[in-house]
Amino acid sequence: MKLEPKRDARRLAVVIGAALIMAININTFVSTGGLYPGGATGLALLLQRIFLRFLHLHIPYAAINIAVNAVPVFIGFRFIGRKFTLFSLIMILANSFFVDLLPTYALTYDILLISIFGGLINGLCISMCLIVDATSGGTDFISIYLSQKTGMDSFNVILAFNVALLVAAGALFGLDKALYSIIFQFVSTQVLHLVYRNYQQVTLFVVSRDPRQICETIYAICKHGATIMDGEGSYGHHSVPIVYSVIDAADSRKVIKAIRKLDPDAFINCIRTQELKGRFHYDPKD
Repeated sequence: MKLEPKRDARRLAVVIGAALIMAININTFVSTGGLYPGGATGLALLLQRIFLRFLHLHIPYAAINIAVNAVPVFIGFRFIGRKFTLFSLIMILANSFFVDLLPTYALTYDILLISIFGGLINGLCISMCLIVDATSGGTDFISIYLSQKTGMDSFNVILAFNVALLVAAGALFGLDKALYSIIFQFVSTQVLHLVYRNYQQVTLFVVSRDPRQICETIYAICKHGATIMDGEGSYGHHSVPIVYSVIDAADSRKVIKAIRKLDPDAFINCIRTQELKGRFHYDPKD
């Protein structure tokens, strides 16, 4: 693992901050509403509540959460990246112990407010980790691995797992909690889509007088290739080159800004890509 003191210190600070905020969210909104955040966190809470209700055993959240994350962490070390997994492991451990150490506190008993604002905070915490190349653990490891291998949107995988988890929670503890947890998860997923745009792609169509330099600019910024196509203007019937490329959504603003600087008269159409098959470059996790 390559050491980068300044970047690593920043990553550590963000990860610890996200772990603390997520723990506060669990001990306020999630616990008060009896909700299930989904992923490894939701599974850990579900198992903790099963042990408490049916076996009358109070098992610390840290013990269950660490055990639940054991296999995903192994997948991270083996297939994704060691430093990425190390910072994710710090997040898992810090969050686990913060949940057990911090007191529970009810800000409100309105279950709808709890679902909405709890989901917002949960999505922001996960996004904080992902932005600095870490994760909150659990299904995030598995979904990132699948995204790198198949090109699918990783958060759709997370949502599918969460639906199965909430069905089990609803059968054991009541459908009302499961239904409000779906609102919680929906809000959280929307925040993730809005804030963290990796593993989402956009398609660029650029009409410009200098297509080759635009292709070079795209590659220089995000390491993605492009195709130059011949077009014809419908009004003047003159030949116009068109650059076609698919890039990461997170890079789209930088790429478009660079194209506008290179050719202020360029016509740019940016479209969200729904599904992508074939070879597509993903920056490897460290």
